Amino acid sequence: MRFDLTRAGLMLFPLLLAGCSATTPRGAADTVQLTPPLFTETLGDAKRDTDTLFVIVHGDGKGGTAVDLRPFGQSLATAAPASAVVRLLRPGFGDGDGNQSTGVQGDGIGDNYTADRITLVADTIAALRSRYRRARVVAIGEGGGAAIIANLAGLRPDLLDGMVLVSCPCALPEWRRYMAGREKPPEPWRTKVDSLDPLQTAGGIAPGLRAALLSGGDDQKVPARFARAYAEALTLRGIATDFRILPARGSNILDDPQVIEAARRLAAALPRKPA
Repeated sequence: MRFDLTRAGLMLFPLLLAGCSATTPRGAADTVQLTPPLFTETLGDAKRDTDTLFVIVHGDGKGGTAVDLRPFGQSLATAAPASAVVRLLRPGFGDGDGNQSTGVQGDGIGDNYTADRITLVADTIAALRSRYRRARVVAIGEGGGAAIIANLAGLRPDLLDGMVLVSCPCALPEWRRYMAGREKPPEPWRTKVDSLDPLQTAGGIAPGLRAALLSGGDDQKVPARFARAYAEALTLRGIATDFRILPARGSNILDDPQVIEAARRLAAALPRKPA
């Protein structure tokens, strides 16, 4: 099932714009080290003069959860061989190989989409952008990573040219209320958090950004309506937005070929930067 959300000629009202300075990358060719550092790894055979940089940001997990987006990143690198594909570990998260980003991971209840964590992700992407100076930057976020990327797009409109949001809890307060009614015990989901709501930061998104949102039609953890609300908000602000529901799919849809195709299609629609 597909919903194409076309442009609406309404004026963009910026809000919540944040100024954060980029950090100079150091270290090996395929790893960016920052102060404080977030771990990144470049997959595939990327060249510095590539015209597209994909940055993948993983979803949530309870304390101690290890994440590994390497298989998806390698599939994307194979599908888009002329691009740079980078996986990023959010603050406090590690992977199965012992790599770790500094910071506090959070409890996996929508509590870690905070301004300080978003700034760390933003500064990491800024460092990557300074490395691949000719590249259009497309961020791909899954779950909580999608919420972080959506917030980042509104707070740092200079960083991203496009974003692909997969299973996004983009209407944060409404999603947390839904989870409180679904999870046992519900109390953690009812506690106040400092996370930013993508619907509240959407007003700062640059008018030229392109967005794609994909949700599983049978996703019970993050039903598609939470991404749909955000897609509609983007459209009202004149942002070119493609919203898709994948029939008979649950919450784990990052491996679906339609996600890679959506990322490739979005990148191809972006104007190239001058040499």
